[in-house]
Amino acid sequence: MDANLQQSEYATPTSPKEMVAIAGSNPQSLPMLPPASEPENQLQEFGQQVSDSLAKLPENLGRFFSEYKKPIINVGLFIAAIVAVKIVLAILDAINHIPLLSPTFELVGISYSTWFTFRYLLKDSTRQELSANIQSLKEQTFGSNVSEM
Repeated sequence: MDANLQQSEYATPTSPKEMVAIAGSNPQSLPMLPPASEPENQLQEFGQQVSDSLAKLPENLGRFFSEYKKPIINVGLFIAAIVAVKIVLAILDAINHIPLLSPTFELVGISYSTWFTFRYLLKDSTRQELSANIQSLKEQTFGSNVSEM
């Protein structure tokens, strides 16, 4: 009911004579809109620029990669290492929640630590043997000039 009342309050002119222009203005002197073809030209220019930049994209990416190859690889390796550590921690956390498996791993770790201590750390001769084993492992891994490190 209110909507019908509001519509009747505002009358729309039906003929051009009923439309009132700005007081004291001549319709021929009012500013006119630009022709409709200009926005199309601007749109075509913008489309051409986008097309050109997409055509040059493989060349630009290749140049960027060749210029910054080492930093990109380093960042990739760093991210891969972080992901690998998170995956290992998640697996260990899952294993830790399995009943009887966590205490079994603790028992194995304690047993190995005890054996290693008695086997290599108590006597002087076995400590020298351990040192020689570590030195030969370093030489096999890093080369023969490891003793300078």
